[in-house]
Amino acid sequence: MTEAQKRDVDLLIVHHGLFWPGLQPIRGPLRRQLRIAFVNDIALYSAHLPLDIHPKIGNNAQLVGALGLKSLRPFLEEKGQPVGLKVRASLPRNQIVRKLQKALSGPVKVFDFGPKQTRVIGIVTGAAGSEIYRVADEKIDTFITGEAPHWAAVAAEELGVNLLLGGHYATEVFGVKALAAHLSKRFRVPWEFIDYPTGL
Repeated sequence: MTEAQKRDVDLLIVHHGLFWPGLQPIRGPLRRQLRIAFVNDIALYSAHLPLDIHPKIGNNAQLVGALGLKSLRPFLEEKGQPVGLKVRASLPRNQIVRKLQKALSGPVKVFDFGPKQTRVIGIVTGAAGSEIYRVADEKIDTFITGEAPHWAAVAAEELGVNLLLGGHYATEVFGVKALAAHLSKRFRVPWEFIDYPTGL
């Protein structure tokens, strides 16, 4: 919020909103953030799961596009809604890793326990590594997500699945950029991306 204030932003689009942990008293850091928004007349829009799963501008769809993959299908249902995309693609695993590194502009943690030649790739941006068993049940041999708990790497080895971790932040910047670009074109207003990586 402070950086948005410095740049004289009117509308701030974020993925994880101020109320992500749930309703809470407005005090301390939350109060400071809201005060900056109110005093500087900054409108705040956050969209978490809707922005992850949107079929065109969502994080998953945008990452699939950045990897040059096509013929995607929704998978991994959560509360009645699929939260990921899967793609049939026969590609060398090392080629997928290189494409992912390029798309994310950064390192990828690779647990290469699956086939060297992919058949079915699953993508769920953010923190979906704990879903490794459900992913394997979907016959996915290469799973791309942001982060995973320690045990998920062990499970990937047991299941024979390639697990590629690109970072929670790095895999979830696509949607806000795509939404901002869409709004910019639709309403003829400028936009910029405020990069605030955490390293996670």
